[in-house]
Amino acid sequence: MVSRRVARLSQAVREVVSTAILFHLRDPRIQNVTVLRVEVAGDVRTAKVYVSVLGTEKEQALCLHGLNASRGFIQSRIADRIETRYTPVLKFVLEDAVSSGAEEADRILKELEQERLELEGESGVVASLDAENSDEGEVADSTVDELTQDIEAKDE
Repeated sequence: MVSRRVARLSQAVREVVSTAILFHLRDPRIQNVTVLRVEVAGDVRTAKVYVSVLGTEKEQALCLHGLNASRGFIQSRIADRIETRYTPVLKFVLEDAVSSGAEEADRILKELEQERLELEGESGVVASLDAENSDEGEVADSTVDELTQDIEAKDE
């Protein structure tokens, strides 16, 4: 179980890292980064920073490399903000769960769109048949009358 102290520290580290990435880093490799969560070890010496990066695998790898290169700067920002005996050493981890979830959502949306188009296509066929039958309304009514008479005859 995570103690409240470690949970508060994790939240503070996440805020500082997010702010540093968003406002203070000037590395062109670091773009489209979202800090998802931070796990601080119980001894407060290490912290895993889980990030999500939008883009191709190459862009993700470059961004992760840029984050690791700027780790010292971010750790100094943490040391300025949080007064603890040890400043946690950061380890950036790329979390693929978000991107796979987005891909899954995209796949589902495409399937729904395909089903909608199929249903519209079928309803278009039904609507065109209804339009044809409206011209021949008398024929359709007589056919219905014949069918009801046949059913009544079978019931007797």
